[in-house]
Amino acid sequence: QVQLVESGGGLVQAGGSLRLSCAASGRTFSSYAMGWFRQAPGKERVFVAAINWSGGSTSYADSVKGRFTISRDNAKNTVYLQMNSLKPEDTAVYYCAARTKDGYLYRTVGGYAYWGQGTQVTVSS
Repeated sequence: QVQLVESGGGLVQAGGSLRLSCAASGRTFSSYAMGWFRQAPGKERVFVAAINWSGGSTSYADSVKGRFTISRDNAKNTVYLQMNSLKPEDTAVYYCAARTKDGYLYRTVGGYAYWGQGTQVTVSS
């Protein structure tokens, strides 16, 4: 069983920055692929970014490419999402997810077995 706890969400003006963190339990965090997804009110949960087990491979949704950066610190069992140049359309609940089956990153909700509780990000115009 893996527990994920997100933090770092909040209210920010358009053009601002936030850094989300996701702390994971488990002694084999370094073998997990990790992902960030987001869900706006009334919409489905969608892919934002993912990182493989080593941090050597990342993937981003087109809507955030060049503005968001995913990274991980395996010594701290933590994955991060640095969000810059935020836009009102980035407003959503952001979820951290873990894939423990193998360390390969996936861009789909179904690729991840464990999820955090989510953290709200609100970008005002």
